[in-house]
Amino acid sequence: MLSRTLYGLEKKTDMPLFTRPSNVPVPPLSRATGGKISVINIVAVVLFFGICLTALNVWELRRMQNDHMNLHRDWSAAEGRTDRGVKDRPIAVIRGKRLESGYLNHVFAVFKRIGYERGLPESSWDVMWAHDYPFTDPKLTPYLRSMKPHQKVNHWPGSGYITNKMSLATSDIHFIPKAFSLPHKKEELLKHAESNPKKMWVQKNNNHRGIRIKPLDQLDLTGESFVQEYVDKPFLIDGRKFDIGIYTVVTSIDPLRVYMYEEEVLIRYCPKDYHPFDPNDVDKYVVGDDYTPTWKMTSLKETYNRLQYSHKETWNHYVRSIGKDPSTVWRDVKASLREVVLAKEPQLVDALHGKYKSVRNFFEMVRFDFVVDEDLNIFLMEVNMSPNLSSAHTPANKGMYEQIIFNLLSLVGVARAIPTSLEGSPEDQNDMLVIERDVQVYSDVCNSETCRSTTSCTNTLCKLCEHCLTPDWREHLKAAFMEHVGRRNFRRVCPVPMTQEEAAHTKVLSESSLSEANWLMDYWYRGKCLQDPAWCA
Repeated sequence: MLSRTLYGLEKKTDMPLFTRPSNVPVPPLSRATGGKISVINIVAVVLFFGICLTALNVWELRRMQNDHMNLHRDWSAAEGRTDRGVKDRPIAVIRGKRLESGYLNHVFAVFKRIGYERGLPESSWDVMWAHDYPFTDPKLTPYLRSMKPHQKVNHWPGSGYITNKMSLATSDIHFIPKAFSLPHKKEELLKHAESNPKKMWVQKNNNHRGIRIKPLDQLDLTGESFVQEYVDKPFLIDGRKFDIGIYTVVTSIDPLRVYMYEEEVLIRYCPKDYHPFDPNDVDKYVVGDDYTPTWKMTSLKETYNRLQYSHKETWNHYVRSIGKDPSTVWRDVKASLREVVLAKEPQLVDALHGKYKSVRNFFEMVRFDFVVDEDLNIFLMEVNMSPNLSSAHTPANKGMYEQIIFNLLSLVGVARAIPTSLEGSPEDQNDMLVIERDVQVYSDVCNSETCRSTTSCTNTLCKLCEHCLTPDWREHLKAAFMEHVGRRNFRRVCPVPMTQEEAAHTKVLSESSLSEANWLMDYWYRGKCLQDPAWCA
């Protein structure tokens, strides 16, 4: 090997290895060369940031996957079980596409905390939570058609009659802006628009994408869609339009029982100020995934962040501070929830009866989305099936979502103080929760001459008496009793809550607009209210 001494470098470490001869001039740096170097530098910087952003996205996806795997690690042993599992723990089946993305992480977390193992459809499950509508999934149909009485599913057959955007918008129900289905109602639309030339319009479809205000002559009136009046003059906070999401649960159909999550609501503010109004800038009037949350609104963040009030109470405080009464909004919201579900109940009944072994296997939580105008009138815009329960974009909402999920599972009897399967509980264990005496009402009526005989059961006033109760109605009343006990922050909106004074004045069935089943349910709640004010409004 040649030594470095041959090159004269053994002691000259401060000299360059190669030097330019002194008689060779250094070429000047031309303007063109400098421009090229500047462009190259810019491209290099852009590429560098692009690589960093890609790496960050990859890291975030990997983190979400790891969080998902860590959350579910303890449940892996129950996957695919066909037996009851360790110590008779209840089993939940959770279904959804791309679960590894984490959008159901809060659902997984709550089920895990309340003692559930995870199973598959073929296991002896107690609860199935499906993000997508399960009744058209051929993999699930055999299990759903053969459910046992104790099993619960988080959807109602036919719930699309409520959540389908076109079906809802064109239902001619109070609180919903007037809409026309196309192309069938084209002529009616044109006639209405001619009579209301100042109205603005939005064209929608069931995908709820591409919403934009347009003049009527720019709308496509030939395809399958619907056109709806735009709610102008919205109520603004800090110059921003917003919508209010109400979490609503249907626990029973025929008779109907509906609850609203009273403690909290989801309020989403548009990313941009409403004025100066520009129909071409949808960020001014359409709430999307990039909405502005309460804690970033100038007039609200002090109340929400420092004083720790809920979205709902923060909004209430602001409305009161400008001299308006927020209670009118919540009164109308509850009326709207009742009116919509009552109007759609016949279709839900048709979708349910005769196809499933029991009508008590189902419950469903949806989100009603409202906008409010400057006079605090409410307008129902849509009802969302499987509403978002992920806080990935808004981490501060994690507690709200998990509370809603837990309150929901408590309301429907899935989260219980007795951490065992819902199936085959010993009779004395069930009696700790509710017994026959808990559901008896109207002792004076049932002891009267009118109701004491067995032939009296044709009289509607006697049908809730013990000797007239059918097994089906006995189970309905026990379920209603347990919902009241387990409702936590949910409050009943249907049947209508009443004061004790109001409960004493009951319309007979012939004078009521309710079906017989709904009338009897209302009559029972009135009886419970008369017994105990805790059951009253």
